[in-house]
Amino acid sequence: MVPDKIQLEGMVFYGFHGASPAEQEVGQRFVVDLEAHRDLRAAGLSDELEDTVSYSHLYKLVKEIVEGPSRKLLENVAETIAARILAGFPVDAVKVRVRKPEVPMKGSILSFAAVEIYRTR
Repeated sequence: MVPDKIQLEGMVFYGFHGASPAEQEVGQRFVVDLEAHRDLRAAGLSDELEDTVSYSHLYKLVKEIVEGPSRKLLENVAETIAARILAGFPVDAVKVRVRKPEVPMKGSILSFAAVEIYRTR
């Protein structure tokens, strides 16, 4: 595993994901944390954008997925993000955490529900 990484923490989007029809109709906030693993030595030495991965491009991809068509499971949202990053960016691995802060569970008191996945090439 490459110890270097690009991190995007606390990206907040409004999406329509969830198992219940109400979640898919009304929507809610989702918070995404992302780590893209890649050797960053070349970029550190050259100071050139082409030697790294643009975090603005990573952000746009995550936004497109989370704000896109509804999905039933957070696992599917996270898996789609990871697969698209591995397919479209020169990274060795990616860790994706998708949090749902306002979990619609009767009688629940919790900060969030989340899934976190780690995928490699």
